[in-house]
Amino acid sequence: MAVKLSTWFLSQGMMSGLNCSSNHSNVRFFSPSYHLLPASCRMRHRNLSSQHKKQQLKKASHEQPPTNADFQPNGDEELESENASIISVPILSQELISNDDVDTSRALEHTSAKQLKKASHEQPPTNEDFQPKGDEESESENASIINVPILSQELISNDDVKKASREQPPTNEDFQPKGDEESESENASIINVPILSQELISNDDVDTSIALEHTSAKELSSQTITNEERSLAINLGGAEQLSSVQSEDLVGMIRYAEKNILLLNQARVRALEDVEKILTEKETLQGEINALEMKLAETDARIQVAAQEKIRVELLEDQLVKLQNEFTQRGGTERIELDMYENHENLLSSEDSIIHNNSFHPLTKELSSLREENVFLKNDIQALKSELNYVKSTDERVLMLERQRSLLESSLKDLESKLSASQEDVSKLSSLKVEYKYLWEKVENLQELLDKATKPADQAITVLQQNQELRKKVDKLEESLEEVNVYKLSSEKFQQYNELMQQKIKLLEDRLQKSDEEIHSYVQLYQESVKEFQETLNNLKEESKKRTLDEPLDDMPSEFWSRLLLIIDGWLLEKKISTHDAKLLREMVWKKDEQIRDAYMASKEKNEREAVTTFLRLTSSPTRPGLYVIHIAAEMAPVAKVGGLGDVVAGLGKALQKRGHLVEIVLPKYDCMQYDCIRDLRVLDVVVESYFDGQLFKNKIWVGTVEGLPVYFIEPHHPNKFFWRGEIYGEHDDFKRFSFFSRAALELLLQAGKKPDIIHCHDWQTAFVAPLYWDLYAPKGLNSARICFTCHNFEYQGTAPAAELASCGLDVHQLNRPDRMQDNSVHDRVNPVKGGVVFSNIVTTVSPTYAQEVRTAEGGKGLHSTLNFHSKKFIGILNGIDIDAWNPATDTFLEVQYTANDLQGKAENKEAMRRHLGLSSADVRKPLLGCITRLVPQKGVHLIRHAIYRTLELGGQFVLLGSSPVPHIQREFEGIAHQFQNHDDIRLILKYDESLSHSIYAASDMLIIPSIFEPCGLTQLIAMRYGSVPIARKTGGLNDSVFDIDDDTIPLQFRNGFTFLNPDEQSVNNALERAVNLYKNNPKKWQQLVQNDMNIDFSWESSAAHYEELYAKSVARARATNQP
Repeated sequence: MAVKLSTWFLSQGMMSGLNCSSNHSNVRFFSPSYHLLPASCRMRHRNLSSQHKKQQLKKASHEQPPTNADFQPNGDEELESENASIISVPILSQELISNDDVDTSRALEHTSAKQLKKASHEQPPTNEDFQPKGDEESESENASIINVPILSQELISNDDVKKASREQPPTNEDFQPKGDEESESENASIINVPILSQELISNDDVDTSIALEHTSAKELSSQTITNEERSLAINLGGAEQLSSVQSEDLVGMIRYAEKNILLLNQARVRALEDVEKILTEKETLQGEINALEMKLAETDARIQVAAQEKIRVELLEDQLVKLQNEFTQRGGTERIELDMYENHENLLSSEDSIIHNNSFHPLTKELSSLREENVFLKNDIQALKSELNYVKSTDERVLMLERQRSLLESSLKDLESKLSASQEDVSKLSSLKVEYKYLWEKVENLQELLDKATKPADQAITVLQQNQELRKKVDKLEESLEEVNVYKLSSEKFQQYNELMQQKIKLLEDRLQKSDEEIHSYVQLYQESVKEFQETLNNLKEESKKRTLDEPLDDMPSEFWSRLLLIIDGWLLEKKISTHDAKLLREMVWKKDEQIRDAYMASKEKNEREAVTTFLRLTSSPTRPGLYVIHIAAEMAPVAKVGGLGDVVAGLGKALQKRGHLVEIVLPKYDCMQYDCIRDLRVLDVVVESYFDGQLFKNKIWVGTVEGLPVYFIEPHHPNKFFWRGEIYGEHDDFKRFSFFSRAALELLLQAGKKPDIIHCHDWQTAFVAPLYWDLYAPKGLNSARICFTCHNFEYQGTAPAAELASCGLDVHQLNRPDRMQDNSVHDRVNPVKGGVVFSNIVTTVSPTYAQEVRTAEGGKGLHSTLNFHSKKFIGILNGIDIDAWNPATDTFLEVQYTANDLQGKAENKEAMRRHLGLSSADVRKPLLGCITRLVPQKGVHLIRHAIYRTLELGGQFVLLGSSPVPHIQREFEGIAHQFQNHDDIRLILKYDESLSHSIYAASDMLIIPSIFEPCGLTQLIAMRYGSVPIARKTGGLNDSVFDIDDDTIPLQFRNGFTFLNPDEQSVNNALERAVNLYKNNPKKWQQLVQNDMNIDFSWESSAAHYEELYAKSVARARATNQP
C-alpha cells in the first residue's frame, strides 16, 4: 500500500514588480529510481563508467531524469517495471495587489503518469542499457511520487477580483511494462504537499513562475524566515503609515487587512490539522530508514562473504605455484614421467582456469556492484534525513506564522483605535473650522465698528460670565437644598445647615443684584459708545462722499480707465460707434476727463444701447495728453511668463501708464495662461480675419485687464491650434505660430481703426511686425506709428528656411537679401531679429554694457555687423523691477516684513529659513549665501558648483534654488544635493518655487550671480532690494548695476557689492573671501552696505523715462518730415 503524506508549507513572501499570469507551470522533482534499488535486484551498469554516473547524478538536480519505461527484458525472463519518483507541483499563489484592473486567474495543471512518461522520452538520457542477465528476474520497486499543490490566494484592492478556485492534483496512473512478459507494479507512495505562498505585489504585467529545486533544509528554512521577516516589517511599516492617510483610505485598508487575517487563520487551521499527518509521515519515513539500514547490513555481510571467497582463491593459487616449483625441481629424465607431468599440469591448469573463471570473476563483479548499491543506499538515507529535517522546519514556520498572526491582530486593533480617533479629530476639525470662520467674520466686523466700545463690552462680558457662574452655583445650592429637605427634614443639623445655606443664598443674591447693576451700567456705557461710533461713522461717510466728489480724477485706479478703453474699442469693433467717435472717446480717457467718468457711472444700470448714446453725447475735440503705445509681445507677467520678457512688458507698460500715456498690450491667447490674473475677461462679438498660407483664417478677440493694463488676446481658429499646446515656446513650428500672430495683431489694429504713435515689439517672436507693418499695413492706412524693437537676448534669433516667410504674406524674394532679413551666416535662411533691427525706427536692448558686447563678433552671435551698421538707432536701456511686487516691507511670502531702517526682520527671516530647510542655527553670525537661477551654461554652472564647496570651506552656508533643462547638468546637481542632503550648512532645492525665492532673497546675506554673459539680469536688482549683497561677474547688465565696494574708481555712494572679471574659480574665490571677511570682521560697515543697497531705486521710473524720450523723439521726427 502506498503511504500518502499531506503537508502544508506555509510561507509568506513580499514581492514587488510581479503580475500573475493566467497559467503557472508545474514544477516537478524527479529522484532516480535506481538509487532506491535493493541488493536483491543486482542491476549492474557494466557499460557505464563511474565518471559517467557522476555526470548523471549532477543532471538530476537540474533536468528531468530518465524514466525506466525503456527497460527491455532478455529472452523469456520477466522484468518488473520501475516507476520514476515524481513530484508534481500545481501552483496557486496568494497575492496582495495594490494596482487596479488586475485580472486574476488560477490554473492548476494536472500531470498524469502518461504525461510524465511522455516528458521522460524527450529528456536525455534514458536507461536503455539496464539489462538483466541470465535467468535472473529483476524486482520492481515503487517510485515515490510527490504531488505538491501550491495554494495561491490573491488579495486584490480593485473591485473586479475573482475568487480563486482550488483543484485537486491528479492521481498517478499505472505504468505499463513493455514486451510480452508480465511485470509486477506496486502503488507509488504519494506525498501531497500544498504550499501556501502569500505575495504582496505592486506592479503589473510580470509572469510568475516557481521553480522548486532539491535544496537543503537549512536553505529552505532560512529563505522562508527571511520572507516572513520581510513581510512582517512591511506590514508593520504599512500599519504605521496608515495613521497619516485619510479616514476613507484607512477603512479600505483595514478591510483588506481583515481579509488577510481571515486567510491566515484558515491556513493556520489547515496547518494544525496537517501537523498530526506530518508526525505519522515521520514514523513512516523512520520505518523506511530502518528497512534501508537492514538492507545495508545484508550488503555488508555479502561483501564479507565475497572477501572470504577471494582469500580462498588466493590460497589455491599459492598451492598451484608450489606444485609447479616441485615439478621443475625434480627434472625427471624419463619420457613417461614427463608426459604424465605435462598431462597433470594441463589438467591442473584447466581446473584452475575453471575455478578462476567460475569463481573469481563473478565474485569481483558482484563485489563492485554491491559497493555501488551501498553508495546509492547511503545517498538515499541521507536524502531521507534531509527530508525529515525539512519536515521539522515546517513546525518552526507554523509557529512563526502564528506569531505573525497575533502581531497582525494587534496592529489591526491599533489601526481601528487610530481610525476612530482620526474620525473624531476630523469631525472636531470640521466643526472648529466652521466656528472659526464664523467667529473670525464677527471679530472683523466688531473690530471695525466697536473700537471705542471694546473695553466696556469686555467688562460687561466678564461680569455676565461671573453672573452666570453665580447662577450656576445658586442652582446647585437649590438642588442640594431640595435633596436635604427630602432626606433630612427631621434633623437638627440639617436645620442649622439650612440656615447657613439660606444666608449664603442671600449673600449670593445680593452679589447678583450688584453685578446686575454693574452690567446695566456697562450696557448703558456700551450703548452710548455705540451711538457715538455710529455718529462718527455717519460723519466719516459724509466726508468720504464729499471727498470723492472733490477728488482729482488722477486718483482713480488704472483698471477703471483700462476698462473704459476696452469698452470703447469693443463698441468700435462691433460697429456700434464710428472710428471718429471712438478716437474722440479714447482721447477723453487719455485726458481722464471728468465727463466720461460721470457718463460711465451714470450708464452702469442702463442697457448697452442707452450707454452708447450717453457716451456719444460727450464727443468733442479735447487736447491730446500723451503718447499712444501698443506692445505686441509673446509674454506678459503674470499671465504668460517664461523669462524676463514678461516682467519687462508688464513693468514698462505700467510705468508708462503712470506717466500719462495710453498703453495697450496684444498677446496670444494661450491655453496655459494664468487666467485668474485677468480681470473682466470677455470675448468680443467680432471676428478678425487674417491671411496665412494663401487663405484667410478667423481669429476670436478677447479683452481684459492685467495689472491695470488693457490687454487684447488673439485666439486663432487655425487647424494646427497654434496656441493650444500647453507650452508657450519650444514647439517645432514656432516660426509659423508667431508669424501668424504678428500678422493677426496688425490686422486687429487695422480693423479697430487704431492710430498708435508707437508699436513696440519684443524678441524674434514678434519681430515680424516691423517688415509686415511697412510692406503690407502702412499702405492700407495703418501708418501713424513708429516701430520700436527690443531684443532681450541675442542668443535666440529664430532663424528658419527662407521659404517659410511666405506663409505670413511677405515677399521672400525681396526680403531674403543681405541688407534685409537674410541670415548673415546661412544665406538660404531668414533671421527675424535681423528683420526687426533693419525695419524698426528704434532698436533697444536691456542694458548699455550688453549693447556694446553684442556689437562685437563674440557677443553679437552673427549680427554684430548689422548692429554696427544701424548703430545710430541702437541703444541699451537697463531694465527695472516691479517695486510693488518685490517689497520686503509688504511681501506676504516672508515670515517677517522689514525695511532698511529695521533690519531685525531680516535676521528673523534668516532664522526661519534655516528652520525650514533644516540648516544649523548654532552660529547666528554664520553667513548665508544664496543662489537663485536656471542651471544652464550661460549662468556659469561650473562656478556655482565651485562656490558651494568654497563657501563651506570659508565657514558659511549655501542655499541653491533652481533647475536645469539640460539633463546632464540636472543629474550632476542632483548628485551634489544627495551628497549634502543631511548636511548642516548646504541645501540644494532643484526646482523653482516662487514663495521660496522670496524667502531666500530675504534670508540671504549675499547672493552670487557668476554668469558667463547676462543681457540684463533681475536677480541682482531684487537681491539688493531685499538687502542681500550681490557677488557678480562684470558682464552685461551686471556690470551696469553692481559696483565693487573696493573699486576706488567708483564713487563711494554707488558701491553696492562685490564683482570679478574672469569666469574662473580663482576670481570667484577672491570675491567670496572679500565678502565673507567683511561680513565677519566689520559688522557695522556690512550693515551700512545692506542699508545702502535697499535704498537704491531700481524701479521702472528711470527706464520708462528713457523709453519716453526715445518715443517722443521718433514721433517728432516723423511729424516734422510728414512721414509715417
